[in-house]
Amino acid sequence: MPALPTARRHLMIGAAALLLTACAQGDMATQRIDSRNDRSPIGMGLDNRDFEEAARTLVRGMLDSGRLQPRPDGQPRVMAISRITNDTTLRINTNELTQLVSVELNNSGRVVTTTAVGLDGPSDPLAMQTRQLRGSGEFNQRTVAARGQMVAPDLSLSGNIIQRTNRVDGGATRVDYVFQLNLTNIRTGIAVYQGQEVITRVGSGRTVSW
Repeated sequence: MPALPTARRHLMIGAAALLLTACAQGDMATQRIDSRNDRSPIGMGLDNRDFEEAARTLVRGMLDSGRLQPRPDGQPRVMAISRITNDTTLRINTNELTQLVSVELNNSGRVVTTTAVGLDGPSDPLAMQTRQLRGSGEFNQRTVAARGQMVAPDLSLSGNIIQRTNRVDGGATRVDYVFQLNLTNIRTGIAVYQGQEVITRVGSGRTVSW
């Protein structure tokens, strides 16, 4: 059998090496992680576990403060979402925090969240848009929301996520992420609740947090 040309022989050896590498990496295939029992390693940034922990702790503080009393009619307080400022080097979707806080408060039965009012407009524009169906001959007017049905918020949720980075002994890096939430009485402008939760990371000085 004639010998293969050198170039072709090298090409076949390279292809075989790639195939062996792919087979060796079979044990590192993508895996599904149970977020409720996530024990995977953490980095210097924030993950969903940090947001969940911060939300639970801050909501617990709100509820334990004794200041979230029902409305005069006995119904739960109505909360609107203002602004959560991201003052970190991370690209954070602050809606993740506000959503977790809203869910925790709604589950408590003391607070409900309006999606018809927000600092940057309603999170659910459809609630207002359906009001434009009034007077339309295409819709049964008895099924269209009447005037004066929406409930105005009496609480506003705002806050900050702050990052503090420092060097510690041994050249390690310490990063503190400070979650701050404020719950304001819209009618009076007085803070009903102000809370803070700190999530801390310590890692190699070569580790970055973004």
